[in-house]
Amino acid sequence: MFVGAHERQLDPKGRLAVPASFRPRLEPRCYVAFGQDKCIDVLTVETFESVVEDTLAKVRRGELDRSFQRALAANTLEVAIDAQGRITLDERMREYAGLALNSKVVVAGSFDRIEIWEPSRHERMTAQGTGQIAGNDTAINGGQ
Repeated sequence: MFVGAHERQLDPKGRLAVPASFRPRLEPRCYVAFGQDKCIDVLTVETFESVVEDTLAKVRRGELDRSFQRALAANTLEVAIDAQGRITLDERMREYAGLALNSKVVVAGSFDRIEIWEPSRHERMTAQGTGQIAGNDTAINGGQ
């Protein structure tokens, strides 16, 4: 299970140091994919295989369009964790999530996966979720 949030920095080559507490479940390889709300998902091999099985079953039943399946497959990469505990986020992944080289990012646990966020987007999404936990309807409705 992945929990907690960590501030990190992308290096000039798009590499990101995975928090040490997250590494044992991800090593030696994992998957990075476009995530919901414009974050990047980092998934264990087992979790990714489960996502694929679930997606294929939903496509077969007509619950998801095949275009979703294609987009998920095209926008997922298998990556290795290097000796320094880093993964590399390619330009397409960084662009999708609004991440720049040499910029700060938030690496947050989301139970079955890790999410990599542009910090201000993560702050907004976390504030909304915190409002929901607290039962604050104004956080859910954007303060209205």
